[in-house]
Amino acid sequence: MIAPLLDLEPVYPSRRSPVLGRGGMVASSQPLATAAGLEILAGAGNAADAAVAVAAALNVTEPTSTGIGGDCFALYYEATSQQVTALNGSGRAPRSLSLERLAGEGIEQLHPYHPYTVTVPGACAGWCDLVERHGTRSLGDILQPAIRLAEGGFPVAPITSHFWQRAAGRQLKEALNGREMTLNGRGPHPGEIFHNPGLARTLHKVVEGGKDAFYKGEIAAAIASTLHEAGGCLDEADLAAHTSAWDEPISTTYKGLRLWECPPNGQGITTLLALNILEGFDLQPDPLSPERLHLEIEALRLAFADTRWYVADPRRVNVPVQELVSKEYAASRRRLLDPLEATLDQRRGTPVAGSDTVYFCVVDRWGNACSFINSNYMGFGTGIIPSGWGFTLQNRGHNFNLEAGHPNALEPGKRPYHTIIPALVTRPDGSLYGPFGVMGGFMQPQGHLQVFLALAQGFDTQTALDLPRFCIADGASGGAVSLESGISVEAMTELERRGHQVQYVTGWERALFGRGQVIIRDPQTGTLSGGSDPRADGCALTLAG
Repeated sequence: MIAPLLDLEPVYPSRRSPVLGRGGMVASSQPLATAAGLEILAGAGNAADAAVAVAAALNVTEPTSTGIGGDCFALYYEATSQQVTALNGSGRAPRSLSLERLAGEGIEQLHPYHPYTVTVPGACAGWCDLVERHGTRSLGDILQPAIRLAEGGFPVAPITSHFWQRAAGRQLKEALNGREMTLNGRGPHPGEIFHNPGLARTLHKVVEGGKDAFYKGEIAAAIASTLHEAGGCLDEADLAAHTSAWDEPISTTYKGLRLWECPPNGQGITTLLALNILEGFDLQPDPLSPERLHLEIEALRLAFADTRWYVADPRRVNVPVQELVSKEYAASRRRLLDPLEATLDQRRGTPVAGSDTVYFCVVDRWGNACSFINSNYMGFGTGIIPSGWGFTLQNRGHNFNLEAGHPNALEPGKRPYHTIIPALVTRPDGSLYGPFGVMGGFMQPQGHLQVFLALAQGFDTQTALDLPRFCIADGASGGAVSLESGISVEAMTELERRGHQVQYVTGWERALFGRGQVIIRDPQTGTLSGGSDPRADGCALTLAG
């Protein structure tokens, strides 16, 4: 079966059914991007090909969250070998940017949209490298749906429109060339057609010249000159030196399932740490009960206390990954968790050596799967646009720590702590269970934990995404806990009694809780079950088997 049904009536039945099919499936936050992926699958492309088609189409239809001016990460499951590979498509700080430079300019804290927060955009190289290693189709075929959408225009989806309008009055209003991503200074209304010929031009260049067309030549020169004009320091040499990395994925087991994450500099290790801690508790069946919510919140507090210190660029500092994800370390951390009372001042341990993003997933007809995440960071990132090229530049460098000696301290050519993380699950025999993810800054490992636990318990893919969530502010150990509407007042009151600082969140601010996608594959029948988050504009769609 796709997911065993619970013996009891579900505590939070979904508002819609999961999507079922056998011929391949795509789940993303934009229907037009999902359709772009299906087009590639229908043309005999595989999960890697379709994933890049979706990523490019999302750059067109949801630039509020993602783009070729940002970064990406991916996990890829190859059905024939049952191997999981991890792609790190994150960029590095400019080689001329340092703590000493900031101090010399009297900068103690970087504004989120400062041009110094622009790191090298890693997405384009990530797209090309994923296709080169795992794909079967040409970039011309893969990027064609996105090019059509950019040139011909597309109707803007309602939730995307809301955040586009908000950004038009924020970073796009102030940033160099930011108005190029607006309609005379405003964001498009729901259903209004938006054309992006500049982005189509960029994608055509990538089709013609591959990733070198982005990191060298006209586009690179435009990025560097624009940032210089804006007061930044990233240059053409920084862009030309960029490379993706193929890393060894990290994982842990829980109730017979193995959860895979990308290693640091991504924060997926936070979910693994919290899951290992929770393994020692008998969780309540009701995922919205105050007893279970308390344990999950406290496990994440402990995990964040570690990862907000240790997660950094492993090519620059020692990150004790294996020690952090060990069951032994989790047992020692578990002893610090009070099952009845909140602890708001958890400190990092010492392991002994021995919101804005898009997430989507694809499973093809052969059982290959891609879990993919792409982001500009804070909406449109800095909002700075290389004029005429149709994309904004990310502000991922805002995640660097500006304290000398911190593992994640800013250094020239270093990758920052990264919030965007894809996830993938396999069964004990190595077969694919499915890819999933939840986007949204420091919400992401929290969303991974909550959705994974619901799936492991037996909720279907759509219900697992529909369940109301909690979010610890900024992943801070003592941060206040936001509760989504749908969690009972009684549960909120009990969490307050246990010492949590809680607040209810409704309406548009529910974006705080992330937006996820899930596809699960039945190993016997090949049937796929997909869900798409109701907090976004998207959907899961399938091809006929």
